[in-house]
Amino acid sequence: MSTDVLLAEDHTVVREGVRHLLEETEDIRVIGEAQDGLAAIRQAEQLHPHVVLMDISMPGLSGLEAARHIKSQCPDIAIVFLTMHENEEYFFEALRCGAEGYVPKSAPAAEVVEAIRFAAAGKVYIHPSVARFLLQSFLHQPASDSIAAANPALTEREREVLTLVANGLTTQEIADMLFLSPHTVHRHRTSLMQKLGLHNRLELLRHCIRHGLIDPEN
Repeated sequence: MSTDVLLAEDHTVVREGVRHLLEETEDIRVIGEAQDGLAAIRQAEQLHPHVVLMDISMPGLSGLEAARHIKSQCPDIAIVFLTMHENEEYFFEALRCGAEGYVPKSAPAAEVVEAIRFAAAGKVYIHPSVARFLLQSFLHQPASDSIAAANPALTEREREVLTLVANGLTTQEIADMLFLSPHTVHRHRTSLMQKLGLHNRLELLRHCIRHGLIDPEN
């Protein structure tokens, strides 16, 4: 099964180059293109791609604003930002928008393809050039951080699911490993996030790093 991708990029040369790259990849299919944020929203709602590969700086409505709208209306559509911005402000704002991937335009073409595959599989892809912002922020949070302090007891199964989620496994992969249904895994994940006071991927990553479920050096 191929991954359907919507390209949202205002520079025609860049958009055509990325499209050419993706068209040479057997498991990825470009089903639409948009030149600004508003067009990206319209096409995302009409075409319902698996992944939107989105620039941040676009005319009219930015990629960040478009991503917020798409996620609010179609939360199952993954967002991967392909951007010239490699600074902390844009990176964290992208994560707050619910992005599954963040790749600078200076990255090799193969990493763009990998980020799309990660996002389509329900995983998060963060390029090393910006991942340091995430680690620096999380590792320097005070011990009284509200998420770390909220530590109610999880069931043994919830701890297993949390560990597997932290290591990047998808719901289906966790279900296969634990001999559970995907629905049951989703229920455990929802329950543990509620108990820990977590609301999104950003907070889940923070909790997992602080509690040793993810090695920040990898």
